[in-house]
Amino acid sequence: MDAMESAKRPRIAVVTGAGSGIGRAVAVELLRAGWSVALAGRRAGTLEETAALVPGGACLAVRTDVSQPADVTALFEAVRDRFGRLDLLFNNAGTFGPGGVPVEDLSYEAWRHVVDTNLNGAFLCAQAAYRQMKEQDPQGGRIINNGSISAHTPRPHSAAYTATKHALTGLAKSLSLDGRPYRIAVGQIDIGNAATAMTERMQHGVPQANGELAVEPVMDVADVARTVRHMAELPLEANMQFATVLATAMPYVGRG
Repeated sequence: MDAMESAKRPRIAVVTGAGSGIGRAVAVELLRAGWSVALAGRRAGTLEETAALVPGGACLAVRTDVSQPADVTALFEAVRDRFGRLDLLFNNAGTFGPGGVPVEDLSYEAWRHVVDTNLNGAFLCAQAAYRQMKEQDPQGGRIINNGSISAHTPRPHSAAYTATKHALTGLAKSLSLDGRPYRIAVGQIDIGNAATAMTERMQHGVPQANGELAVEPVMDVADVARTVRHMAELPLEANMQFATVLATAMPYVGRG
C-alpha cells in the first residue's frame, strides 16, 4: 500500500476509559475527525453516552475491565472482527485509588487495585495492540500512554498512583524501543489538571507538598484531546515520545 492509499484508509483507534473524562474527550475528538473508535470501559451505559455525543460516528462500545486478561483479549478480538486492523491505542484507563491515605495506612488491596488498573491494565492492552499491529498488513500503528504529571513528581499521599505512573514511563520507553522494527510508535502524554470529574477537588483545595491546602487551576479537557489527536495523526516515521500538557499556573514547575 503506497502513502496515498494509506492516507485514504479509515483509521481505527481503541480508547480505554472512554466512558468519562479524558477518555471520553479523546474519543469524541477522534470520532469528529473521522476516526473509527472502539470505546472501552467498565460501564456499558457510559460508553453508550460517549457514542451518542457524535451521532453517526463509526464506533464500537465494548465493556472492558482492563485489569482482566480475558476482557482485554475480547476487546481486541472485537476490534479485529469489526474493523480489521488497529492504528491507535490510547492507553487511558486508570484510577487514583483512595485519596489522602498515608502510606502506612494504605491497604494492600487498595495498592493492588491501583496497580492492576493503571499498570497491569496498560500492559495488557499494549501487549494486545502490539501483537495486532505487528501482524497486520500494512504493519504498524501507534500506542499512547496517559502518564500524568505524577509520572514526574508526586502529590502527598499518592504512593500507589505515583508508582504506577512512573512505571508507565518505563513501559512506554521499552515498547518504543521494541516497536521500532515493526513501525510501532509509542509515546506518552503527561497531563496536569484537565477539568474532569476526577479533578473537581482541585478547585476546592488540595494538599500541597508544604502541608498547605490550596486551590489549583484547571484547563479545558478539550486541549488534552487535541494534543492526543496531534500525536495520533503524526506519520509513523515521526513520534512524539513525551508531551506534557498542563494548566499554565498549576504548581508543577515551582510555587507561585
